[in-house]
Amino acid sequence: MKKFFLVYAVIIFQWSFSQQTDFLKIRKFRVAYLDDKIRETSGLSMLNGKLYTFNDSGNAPELFELDETSGSIKNTLTINAKNKDWEALTNDGKNFYIGDFGNNGGTRRDLEIYKLPFHSNEPKNDSIAKISFYYPEQTEFIPQYTNNDFDAEAMIYLNGKLHLFTKEWKSKSTSHYIIDPTTSEKQKAEKVESYKTNFVVTDAAYFDKKLYLVGYTKKTEVFLNVFTETEPGIFFKETPKHYYLGSALAVGQIEGIAVNESGIYISGEKFKSRLGSAQPALYFIPKEELQD
Repeated sequence: MKKFFLVYAVIIFQWSFSQQTDFLKIRKFRVAYLDDKIRETSGLSMLNGKLYTFNDSGNAPELFELDETSGSIKNTLTINAKNKDWEALTNDGKNFYIGDFGNNGGTRRDLEIYKLPFHSNEPKNDSIAKISFYYPEQTEFIPQYTNNDFDAEAMIYLNGKLHLFTKEWKSKSTSHYIIDPTTSEKQKAEKVESYKTNFVVTDAAYFDKKLYLVGYTKKTEVFLNVFTETEPGIFFKETPKHYYLGSALAVGQIEGIAVNESGIYISGEKFKSRLGSAQPALYFIPKEELQD
């Protein structure tokens, strides 16, 4: 056990040295543990000042409105769409976009995003539209669980487009793809840039010309990268601020992020391994805690 912790300490030191890591352990910013109904929280989004999340694959197609100060469920909304593997949630101020494109095995050919009109804090289930897409770079669909580069769990809406950020298990990078939400026919995702994160990206948020990407490594390390938008819709030309948020053993498997003028909301789903476990939780980091 002592050897394990020594190796772990060396790894963290190397990350800090090579990537100029700032330590921002979010355990102390925990708002509350989440209700067991959302133990697999897989995305966060703020619309009209309200915070929403959902569960990922194998769960009911529901959105949960969360109380920002207690983490409790304020409202549960049933969505008339199949939850094959919901992984990302964003909005354009009038519509939610639900990314049903989880693809850990790399075999999916039915990658989809649901466009859900949302008026007066209620979903318009009779007006849901489906946006279908594919990655033109993917030519093989052989099962390669956690060893492929065509998984995705992160999405934002910006400049009239949907921007996806891949979860590249094999390359430990992320690729930025653009999708047109107004196209009804199946479309190819347009790759515009990539960045070597050295962790798998599990969610994204955009606020005030900054892109926030969270994710983790197989060693349970949880990270946050904050990129500056250097030109409209382009983020990877400059080195981001790089934060170590803690271990999934302490904060859960981080899967959701949303940002507003007050700070950063982060959600983690239930995490369990042979080394320990953590309960699903909601965190809030005040903006002044981020170093300039």
